Amino acid sequence: HPEWSRDAAIYQLNIRQFTPEGTFRAAQEQLPRLRDLGIGIVWLMPVHPIGETNRKGPLGCPYSVLDYYGVNPEFGSLEEFKSMVNLIHKMGMYVIIDWVANHTAWDNPWIEEHTDFYTTDSLGEIISPNPDWTDVADLNYENKELWSEMIDALKFWVEDCDIDGFRCDVAGLVPIEFWVEARTELETIKNLFMLDEWDTPEMHQVFD
Repeated sequence: HPEWSRDAAIYQLNIRQFTPEGTFRAAQEQLPRLRDLGIGIVWLMPVHPIGETNRKGPLGCPYSVLDYYGVNPEFGSLEEFKSMVNLIHKMGMYVIIDWVANHTAWDNPWIEEHTDFYTTDSLGEIISPNPDWTDVADLNYENKELWSEMIDALKFWVEDCDIDGFRCDVAGLVPIEFWVEARTELETIKNLFMLDEWDTPEMHQVFD
């Protein structure tokens, strides 16, 4: 575990609802308040663009990722995101972002570019992870090319945006072997804090 994570309080921050404006800039102005509360790690709920196809409700679910390399334009630009990360660090705090590795939006470019990354039914049609998650398409981790692409996307946020780790959504639906490989590669960049949404003991091989 990173030494800085051992006694750190985690604050879950939803950019959309955190301020009336719902932007990185507006949230950034509130960071001194979080520092003064004694927060050590700021966990940002999904910052990625949200898919339009099969969207649930007018705003869509933030766990329907349209682009693993982008930010939701409603929140601001990637540069504004980087500025927020930089300020979090200057205030002595660390930042992790939500990561959705199990599924994507139906209009994620991978649907067209890498159809073989997805789980299909007996008719060859891409399917959702379960009947209720109609706004997302299930990724198939039997395809090792998917592992490489997903790890490259994770690396981008550490290398280019200087984040300090990830909170991984429904992590147990993704093979533990993938997470082992992903963390091993990510740790060559910097020592990260990895939080998983799951409750089985084998996840401690990878997650903090």
